[in-house]
Amino acid sequence: MTELLAYTDGACSGNPGPGGWGVLLQAKDGETIVKERELSGGEAVTTNNRMELLAAINALETLAKPSALTIVTDSTYVKNGVTGWIHGWKKNGWKTAAKKPVKNAELWQRLDVAQERHDVSWEWVKGHAGHPENERADALARQGMAPFKPKKSPQ
Repeated sequence: MTELLAYTDGACSGNPGPGGWGVLLQAKDGETIVKERELSGGEAVTTNNRMELLAAINALETLAKPSALTIVTDSTYVKNGVTGWIHGWKKNGWKTAAKKPVKNAELWQRLDVAQERHDVSWEWVKGHAGHPENERADALARQGMAPFKPKKSPQ
């Protein structure tokens, strides 16, 4: 049976500042990678949390048909938000328990819609700890950020 995995990561230089997101999609049959796809993008002025969310959103939105997949993220913000906090936010009209507007609400709403048509499992891994696929997602996020980083002038 083929297993679909999406390794996602976001990066930001400054917070806010130029940022990027990256996704490594893998279809595996046991330990064998059957198919692989890389996605990345970025923005000139953003935050790390927004890039982490956009990585997960793009992983889900790129899938042509409803799928069962595991999203592997090093962001506790994304994992805790989508598996826990989002339920209360929706009930409270996108307000936090403290009655404040949810930060990045439009991205949380987009993520909520994107995952509706899929059977998604969420898994957290420690970032920058040598996890090969997470390191590749991080490299893709940095690649997505690269066009937005200011060029250093030659000395």
